[in-house]
Amino acid sequence: MLIAASLVLLMTPGLAFFYGGMSQQKSVLNMMMMSFGSMCVVVIIYVLWGWSMSYGTEDIGGLFANPFEFFGLKDSITDADGNFIAGAWGYANVIDVAFQVTFAIITVALISGSIAGRVKYGTWLAFAGIWVTLAYFPLAHMVWGGGLLSGSEDGLAAKIFGTTDDGEGGLVASVAPIDFAGGTVVHINAGIAGLVLAIIIGKRIGFGKIAFRPHNLPFVMLGAALLWFGWFGFNAGSAFAADGVAGLAWVNTTAATAAAIAGWLITERIRDGHATSLGAASGIVAGLVAITPAAGALTPVGAMILGVIAGVLSALAVGLKFKFGYDDSLDVVGVHLVAGLWGTIAIGLLGSETGLFYGGDYKQLVVQIVIAAFALIFTGIVTAVIAFALKPLGWRVSEEEEANGIDEAEHAETAYDFA
Repeated sequence: MLIAASLVLLMTPGLAFFYGGMSQQKSVLNMMMMSFGSMCVVVIIYVLWGWSMSYGTEDIGGLFANPFEFFGLKDSITDADGNFIAGAWGYANVIDVAFQVTFAIITVALISGSIAGRVKYGTWLAFAGIWVTLAYFPLAHMVWGGGLLSGSEDGLAAKIFGTTDDGEGGLVASVAPIDFAGGTVVHINAGIAGLVLAIIIGKRIGFGKIAFRPHNLPFVMLGAALLWFGWFGFNAGSAFAADGVAGLAWVNTTAATAAAIAGWLITERIRDGHATSLGAASGIVAGLVAITPAAGALTPVGAMILGVIAGVLSALAVGLKFKFGYDDSLDVVGVHLVAGLWGTIAIGLLGSETGLFYGGDYKQLVVQIVIAAFALIFTGIVTAVIAFALKPLGWRVSEEEEANGIDEAEHAETAYDFA
């Protein structure tokens, strides 16, 4: 589990390369710093109140847990006798803290791609701290901490299709939501936040008139490779044991990702006449995103079906920003939101035990749609409130600073010096 946590932590620097390569030459450092800033802010907050809000025992309305119950990880690491406290999965609880904080970090960092090249760094850091508190921790509690979007007897799924005996004297939802490793908590969450921010903050100078081409495609490919490698910690690690479920998650992650590359490249070839390296890298991420909620619930063949459709959908969806006029700079909406929604909902179709195409009925599909829709609405509203509340700080750098380069304006540095 510590290796899995380390792999997920590596994903954020990997994302920095992925996003940095997609950015303009004059804004690559700022883009990478947004990811590293997320690591800084989120870890500190997670230790103080994030773990408590996500996985505390004092539930508040099914939305979040008491942030002060385990504040600063008190009563979370050792007991009164100095013995390490056992967690829910049989190993020391502090190991689970290590694993879960890495998910919070990458979720916040993902959002940054939607607002690349135009945002003040200080405002971004303030947003990161507030958003992870008001959006990520509550959604993590709702899905994984026994809240409204979990399989608990008080969750939405139980209210829709009733409860059943859990065999231990308690009740659980008869049809439990499935989010194996973060389709709602991470990808729908970050994707809708990116869309809201892109709309509120506004477009880059020249959006729709000039081509914002990636300045370093090898960086993009390197970032995609690091993300794929780290994602095995993300998905296989979410089995919380070195067992068959972890192995299935590993195989499904690989199968879906390979199929998504094919889906994206075929779509590009038919539409544009070329299969590009940017398309291959983006297809990798689309497949990884889509399989995240479903990694333990599908067969490998089902994972490939899921992946190829994710590749096609995301390849088509990245063009929506030009049709609807929102400047999602690095396609957070087209990849993470669209593939995250598809992966979450597709469990109701392709799940090997409860999916409609595998002999199940409509109920799992309904539950998956409900949790996806709730996550969209909840995070969309919270993000909008935060974005407007931070307007007095100033979101945008000046037009002159944006035109000359945000690296120089915000960090007094440039990535490349030419004689």
